[in-house]
Amino acid sequence: MKLISFNVNGIRASVNKGLVPSLKLIGADIVCFQETKANPEQVAEALKTLDGYHLHAYSAEKPGYSGTAILSREEPVRVDLGIPGEDPHNTEGRVIAATFPEFIVVNSYVPNSGQDLKRLGYRGQWDQALRGYLVELASGKRPVIFTGDLNVAHRPIDIARPKANYNKTAGYMQSEIDGITALLDSGYVDTFRHLYPEVVKYSWWSQRFGAREKNVGWRIDYVLVSKGFEASVKEAFILNDVMGSDHCPVGIEW
Repeated sequence: MKLISFNVNGIRASVNKGLVPSLKLIGADIVCFQETKANPEQVAEALKTLDGYHLHAYSAEKPGYSGTAILSREEPVRVDLGIPGEDPHNTEGRVIAATFPEFIVVNSYVPNSGQDLKRLGYRGQWDQALRGYLVELASGKRPVIFTGDLNVAHRPIDIARPKANYNKTAGYMQSEIDGITALLDSGYVDTFRHLYPEVVKYSWWSQRFGAREKNVGWRIDYVLVSKGFEASVKEAFILNDVMGSDHCPVGIEW
């Protein structure tokens, strides 16, 4: 099985930049999108030339903002939208979970703390609520694959300029770092770091100053798995050569 996760920074814009041929070439069994910036009907229309997948999408109440989707060759036995019981966190279409017979996939577009860190406090509340949901899911019989744009670089190796950004820039604040550390400590494994503890590779680059060409990037897109399932993961990858967004796809094979 192969799963990829891709913040497309607008599904319709990404399709116009060659998303569908890229997906056909990758040939994943499960595709998780973040920041679709579209409602479910618009996502389906954008991907109408991509055959062989079941589509489930979740959009924000605000049009053209946020949004997540899961494509899968196998139809899920159930799909859940949002964080159960967490109404304040479910207006932006940021969490979609698909349950399959042998595993659960949770796809999330975690809130950015924003310019001037205006949402940093909210981000902390979000991290706590999502962690509670993921811990509960991992207590069940099925292994959990949690993926998405988590909007945080976890360690200095995950960001090109750690000293310049530490505790100054959204995505590399200590409280955000603590949030992902707490999730890992609660029973999840970062698959890329598990297999490649010292490899420097990024998944997002600023669209300014030629950052991608210079590879001045951040690793903020992840595939985490509930503890124990990492033994089944054969490969974890970051596909830097796939264009169409300011992010690139990340994924695993098992």
